[in-house]
Formats: sequence, C-alpha cells, structure tokens
Amino acid sequence: MVLDHQQIDPEGLATAIEEGAADEGLDYRTRLLIRDSVEALKGHWGEGRVATWLAACPAREMIEPILRERFDRPGFPFLSEQIMEPTRPETIKQFLRELGNQLRSRTRIDVGGSVALILPGYLTRRTQDLDVVNEVPSEIRSQGKFLNELMQRYQLQLSHFQSRYLPQSWEQRVHSLGALGRLEVYLLDVYDVFLSKLFSAREKDRDDLRALLPHLSKDAISARLLDTTKPFLSETAFREQAAKNWYILFGEPLPSWTEPTET
Repeated sequence: MVLDHQQIDPEGLATAIEEGAADEGLDYRTRLLIRDSVEALKGHWGEGRVATWLAACPAREMIEPILRERFDRPGFPFLSEQIMEPTRPETIKQFLRELGNQLRSRTRIDVGGSVALILPGYLTRRTQDLDVVNEVPSEIRSQGKFLNELMQRYQLQLSHFQSRYLPQSWEQRVHSLGALGRLEVYLLDVYDVFLSKLFSAREKDRDDLRALLPHLSKDAISARLLDTTKPFLSETAFREQAAKNWYILFGEPLPSWTEPTET
C-alpha cells in the first residue's frame, strides 16, 4: 500500500496496521513502517481520532510497544503526504442514483476518466470530475440548481470530453453499470482508458497509468494500441508523448508501428 500507491486511503492504512501488527516476529523495518503509519494518521485524523481507533483496535497490545520504541529516523518520509481521503465507489454511485431519481426521462451517459477506473476497483484516489463522453445530456444540464447542490454535497461535478481522444470503436467495449433511477450508466473499458491516458502529457494521468499496470496485460495493451490508436500514432506530437510514457512505464520503445504509405 505504501510503496505502490500515490494516494493512500487512511481507513485502509489503519486496517493494514491492525493486520500487520498481529504478525509475530516483526522485523525492524516493518515496525518502523507501523510507527510511521500511525504518526501519519495522527497528522491526518488528529490525535483524538487516532486514540479512539487505537482504543478499539484488536492489535492495540502489539501496536503500543512499537509506538514507544526508539527508531533512528523516519523510514517513510513521504507517507504523510500520501494519505488522502479517496473518492469511494459507493459515493459515486450515490451521486448517480440521486441524479437518476431526479430525471424525468430515461437518460444514458458513457463515463470515462478516473471514475471509470475507481468504480470497478482499478484505482483508488480522489477525484472531483465525473467525465462524460462527448457531452452531458440536455436532460441533465437542465437540472442546474440541483446539480450545484449535488456538487456541494458529494464534491463531484459532471464534466465532459470529446470521444476523438479515445481509441477507435470504444463504444463497442463499454460496460453497463446498470440503471440508477432513470440514469443508465456505461463505463469505458479499462484498456481504452489506459490508452487515452497514454497519449496524455499530464502527470496525474501518468500516475494513473502506473497504478493500472498491475491490473492489465502488457500484451493486451500493445495489441489494443496498435489496433485502435492509429490516428493518434500518425500524429507526431501524440506519438512522441505516448513513446515517452511507454518508456517510463516499461523501459523500452513504443511498440513498432508503420505508417501506411500512399499508393
């Protein structure tokens, strides 16, 4: 959790501390990680909430001696900066259900971006944007006052992006989230979201790519890249950005692609 995630869910970290502390014969670095994790939670939650959590913790008798132990130095100096309350899948679904109940007619949206990765569990991080492909339907846009109220309560806002930034035939690979009230939600396929971020220059997209790698097949990524992104690969700026990200991710050149020659 600490080494593989840019953002760490504090609830998940607390659970990991409980489980880790219950093991016997913890080595020095694991004890140091437990100490630094508790200190990071204090910085995020405050002393009072950590004390309440620790009082009810089944592993309290194992954790407290570690907290009193003297260590040479902080072993995980970036941990406190990684802790952030993530946007939870259930929060997104509640937002969509409430929106769906407000609509007067059945409406469909296709969702990409980070929400399409958070909902199925591929990504854990905070986001405020629920990205709809092409445009937010007029039936939803007409609910301006209600949307503003939802945004304030859920800290989520509807935005949109153009499908021209997606791999070809993306619409044939979407996955239904089901009907939420009168709102029908479809999520972009994880490989299509990955490839859309591969051509991006944004650092947060590169971080998402790194987080996705353990969940995906490199061979499948390569095949989908060569099969569905030829319009991007034919443009120098896009191809160079993809090659940069690919090298950072895999330490090798972008899979070979030959631009078709005119006859």
